Amino acid sequence: MIRPISILGKYVILMGRVFSRPERIRMYFKQYVNELFQLGINSIGIVLLISFFIGAVICIQIKLNIESPWMPRFVVGYTTREILLLEFSSAIMCLILAGKVGSNIASEIGTMRVTQQIDALEIMGINSASYLILPKILGLMTMIPFLVIFSIFAGIVGAFCTAWFAGIMNATDLEYGLQYCFIEWYIWCSFIKSLFFAFIIASVSAYFGYTVEGGSISVGKASTNAVVSSSVLILFSDLILTQLLMG
Repeated sequence: MIRPISILGKYVILMGRVFSRPERIRMYFKQYVNELFQLGINSIGIVLLISFFIGAVICIQIKLNIESPWMPRFVVGYTTREILLLEFSSAIMCLILAGKVGSNIASEIGTMRVTQQIDALEIMGINSASYLILPKILGLMTMIPFLVIFSIFAGIVGAFCTAWFAGIMNATDLEYGLQYCFIEWYIWCSFIKSLFFAFIIASVSAYFGYTVEGGSISVGKASTNAVVSSSVLILFSDLILTQLLMG
């Protein structure tokens, strides 16, 4: 019981250092732009690929499992849209990004710790926590709404490709279902939840990397702990946020 409380206290203290006033805004802005590319743009490919196939699979599964003469034909498109908007393109996609982005952040900062690069920054009078972690948090939080949009778009395209090429249903019925009773608030819910998830991924992964003690083996353990902890916190916060936003 003491260890989780100790980790939470160290995390809060580290975040206090991270969000302190930057020494040089121009230097931080350059680092922020680099993180936009490294954490956001480099993740677009995997987001599009996974979302495309998941959208196709969801469409097939719903068509095969709820097909009934009593069920409207457009319900496949309606259910596919709701799954993509409410859960997959926000929560599940961020779980996937926690494995890719989170491990990258933890290993990068952890390697800097064990090679004493962070100590060198401290000797030069630079707030290493703010310089290394703050651009990553802001960069991922900036890019995550765009990744959500790409995920929704790719999932819908995957569903349409299934309808067109696999011939499991009429594309017109799918299109009608995607438009049926559309609620704009669901998209904003996805954006809001993804912002919280992005903060969790970047900050938690950076904490485990920044507090590494030991050698290269410790860096690997920190990456694993970062992914596991981020995933658990994303699931827990998803439960709370869904209740607050949709309840």
